[in-house]
Amino acid sequence: MMHEAHSPATDHSAVSVDPAVDALVSGAAAEVEYLSGLGDRVREARARRGMSRRILARDSGVSERYLAQLETGQGNISILLLRQIARALGLPMDALLREASAPSEDLLRTTEYLKQLPAEKLQRAREILLREFSGADAAVRRRRIALIGLRGAGKSTLGAMLGERLGVPFIELDRLIEQHSGLGLSVIFDLYGQSGFRRLERECLEQVLQQHPAFVLATGGSLVSESATFERLLSECLTIWLRAAPEEHMQRVIAQGDTRPMEENREAMAELKNILAGREPLYRRADATVETSGGSLEAVFEKLLSAVEVKAGR
Repeated sequence: MMHEAHSPATDHSAVSVDPAVDALVSGAAAEVEYLSGLGDRVREARARRGMSRRILARDSGVSERYLAQLETGQGNISILLLRQIARALGLPMDALLREASAPSEDLLRTTEYLKQLPAEKLQRAREILLREFSGADAAVRRRRIALIGLRGAGKSTLGAMLGERLGVPFIELDRLIEQHSGLGLSVIFDLYGQSGFRRLERECLEQVLQQHPAFVLATGGSLVSESATFERLLSECLTIWLRAAPEEHMQRVIAQGDTRPMEENREAMAELKNILAGREPLYRRADATVETSGGSLEAVFEKLLSAVEVKAGR
């Protein structure tokens, strides 16, 4: 029996790929990857700030539908619209546009070494780096205590108790922002958006640092998402993360009658968990963590006081 021979024209295994076509395919894949990364950066920045897609749409002037496409890597957004989104998020454009750049060899080696450290030693390494390279006076820093965490963590209640025990002023940064601007927080967000609020937040933090050699400061839950302001806080203050379970955060916020920024959101708990997941790596940069769930107020306060004493060397 004779078999039909395959000609070179029909034998696909013998067909060479046109370099020009190969380059086009490779370029298209790179574009898809870049758009996906861009969407991830927008979504993560929004989550860290506790902004729903509806709020970001309102502040940026970009529709929710377009934002959804962007965050899923399907939107080839114009530079002008992306600038509006960056402004609404209070970010520089390059924070969203950046492509991964090759780190230096020294940075790679240092990072790999730090990755091998257990949690307690990694915390100690961070403290050493902060002390050696932040430029802040260590003695001054130990007298300035900043409480960070989501709304409902107990920052106001525990902060007031701690300030009284230590004999230093207790300051709520959000209240100072309201006094400084003459406006309530909701009005500030409505009039000036996230970016306007962030500017006021940084100005008021600087005011606190300049006017008070010692204090206990309760910060807003989203301060950690503004990198420059958070770095300033970390370098100048002994920071304590007050951590609670999402369900307890929600119960406390509702008890306070404050559901911003999740009002009229039927998926408030899912949104809260998403916010916490986005911010947790930032909260973990604090000098110490105190769990505020599942204990009496007095017991939690004693844990907080103990953490401050240990970290401040009292």
